[in-house]
Amino acid sequence: MYGACVLRGDNVIFTAFFIQRRCFTIKNTNGKEHEINEEIGFAADKKIRVIGNDGEQFGIVSFSEALRTAYDRGLDLVLMSAQSEVPVCKIMDYGKFKFDRDKKEKEAKKKQKTIEVKEIQLTCLIDVNDFNTKVNHARRFLTDGNKVKVMVKFRGRQMSRQDVGKELLDRFKDACSELGTPEKAPVLDGRNMIMFIAPAKSAAAK
Repeated sequence: MYGACVLRGDNVIFTAFFIQRRCFTIKNTNGKEHEINEEIGFAADKKIRVIGNDGEQFGIVSFSEALRTAYDRGLDLVLMSAQSEVPVCKIMDYGKFKFDRDKKEKEAKKKQKTIEVKEIQLTCLIDVNDFNTKVNHARRFLTDGNKVKVMVKFRGRQMSRQDVGKELLDRFKDACSELGTPEKAPVLDGRNMIMFIAPAKSAAAK
């Protein structure tokens, strides 16, 4: 969009013409900010190196010439490297750039697998049905690729029967052996005996 404004001073009238263009600040995938079009803020005669989105080399030209070239092509001028001896800018389609970048980020997030630690609590007096239910929960967690923290809680004088807790964890480990393996032997932490089971590679890959 074109426009004009009139400036008055010392009985002299100046008419200034300007072009209203898009100004954006966009983020690239490494978190840095890219400046675009007039947002770049270089002086009109500032020399910059310009490349096209397809690798086309425009050489070293003035900022105003580079901006005009981008506008003539219906594209945007994006500052890629301000720290170079001669700043580097790229002429590109900002809309397509943003679309492609967002699409790649979404695809990368889909491929990421976050491993969680799921906790299972047991007691020395747990009955068979409850034990089997806890085992089924753990097997499901391992199948999903998560680690399982199995904890036997000792109450009161049960602390003197740590062998019962150890036997309970061994049974639990054997029940999950197809899907996971203990990272190390059970350890006592206060009044709790703890064992971590990591998913087997075949289970995590499902």
